[in-house]
Amino acid sequence: MKAVILAGGMQSTLHNEREGIPKPMVEIGGKPLLWHIMKHFSEYGVYEFVICGGYRVDLIKEYFMDFYIYQSDITVDLQSNAIEIHKKKTEDWKVTVVDTGVFSSTGRRVGMIQNYIQENDFLVTYGDCLSDINISELLDTHFQNGKTATVAVAKPAGRNSLLPIDREGNIRYGKEMKQENGAAWVNADCMVLRRDAFAYLQGNYDLEKQLFVKLSERKQLASYKHKGYRTAIETKRDLAVAENLWNAGIAPWTRKRCSGQV
Repeated sequence: MKAVILAGGMQSTLHNEREGIPKPMVEIGGKPLLWHIMKHFSEYGVYEFVICGGYRVDLIKEYFMDFYIYQSDITVDLQSNAIEIHKKKTEDWKVTVVDTGVFSSTGRRVGMIQNYIQENDFLVTYGDCLSDINISELLDTHFQNGKTATVAVAKPAGRNSLLPIDREGNIRYGKEMKQENGAAWVNADCMVLRRDAFAYLQGNYDLEKQLFVKLSERKQLASYKHKGYRTAIETKRDLAVAENLWNAGIAPWTRKRCSGQV
């Protein structure tokens, strides 16, 4: 199983001293958002990643090319340029970084990495979102419903558009759905797609505005209701809150919740 991470937006302004880096490379606890996201997925046995880069994709490539060095202690002989590695640390990940353009939509980015996906199903998430979504449960829901796409949904946090979800858990765009008390849900920025989803990714449109609508019309868009932690790092306040959770040792997205593999 592969996870596709959308990491191609414009530069981050979350750190004044580090403007000019892509938002997924903004650090929490000395680690970029990408690392935190990938660490969470790897806790569920997902070790292969395709990163859809754009703005300053070179920084993302450099990070993973030098990942082994960054994670380890080293001794450098400046006369001979010899490098000795101490306390070798790395991750059991295989990472593909693809330049999908600076101005591409989320839908186009996913469409551009089709050649890197051989599996029948794959995960997609955003490079600026953290959560404790149970990836195993999300995948189980997807395989059980047999739909082309299963989108994780969460309770609204104030800055999101509500999704029209029927009683069977299907997302029905174009339908006026009565939102009863406590029944409102929003996109939790994590989903599972079947390969046939690529057929709908034509043009430069966002996933929600193109893929979701088309699949909804064909009753091929289902939901997985996530009732736990989920946040998008969109403001300096969001970043500060996440940093405080990490420093306090209670970051929800780092807690290992399963022993099985996907």
